[in-house]
Amino acid sequence: MLFPSEAASVERARAERLSLLTAPGGWLSLVGLEWLQPGPNRLGSSPDNDIVLKVGPERLGVATLDEQGTVVFEPAEGSGVLVDGRDVERAVLVDDASPGQAATEVRFGSAHFFVIARDGRKALRVKDENAETRTGFQGLDYFPIDPAWRVVADWVPFDPPMELEMGTVLGTIEKEKVPGKAVFVREGKTFELYPVQETPDALFFVFADLTSGKETYGAARFLDTPLAKDGKLVIDFNEARNPPCVFTPYATCQLAPPENRLAVRVTAGELNYRGASH
Repeated sequence: MLFPSEAASVERARAERLSLLTAPGGWLSLVGLEWLQPGPNRLGSSPDNDIVLKVGPERLGVATLDEQGTVVFEPAEGSGVLVDGRDVERAVLVDDASPGQAATEVRFGSAHFFVIARDGRKALRVKDENAETRTGFQGLDYFPIDPAWRVVADWVPFDPPMELEMGTVLGTIEKEKVPGKAVFVREGKTFELYPVQETPDALFFVFADLTSGKETYGAARFLDTPLAKDGKLVIDFNEARNPPCVFTPYATCQLAPPENRLAVRVTAGELNYRGASH
């Protein structure tokens, strides 16, 4: 039985998920993933640029990637660019993988970009709050909330952490540290799931199951949980969600590793996006 407070928790999580997804800078606003080449990269909407953007002025500026991986951006005159809210002639752009620092935002009109670091490469992640994926968003669909899918699993910690290889939609392999595994029983069978810990107070699961590629997205679904307590971990599959790559071809999502592919139908959480076109 799912208590009213637990059902309300699921509804709050879904409302927060919807708010983040549809925000002006949310995943629905993605309009580009542009890989930088070594040296100067001319940016703008004109087709004669090195990187042609789907939004913005014909000449936005030049992003130069040096041998050390540093990206320096010089806005074009009259482009109206603001770098972290400031009008500048030149700026070093902090990427999203820099410890303790937020990625530098380069804003122009309704759009902005920032630098991401992936597998030793740098790219521009471009967002536009007027993107068709955002303005034409068709909403989220879910399985009915099912109390049976609020699972209390046994938590088995690893010391030292296990290393887990996870593929991505880019075709790369990311090596993640796994602090332990969740073990639970369903339909008389024992299942295991391996999370990564991206924040101090939560675990993050990337999993697939026998609904994947049918009612739900084929590559994976994502799920966050609180940390284990007294050797137990609560996994509420009613809060499982689609990865960003369901909504846009410009995301860099992780795929469910073989260890997290469950041979059972998890009929809870978010269904495949009805507006998906890729």
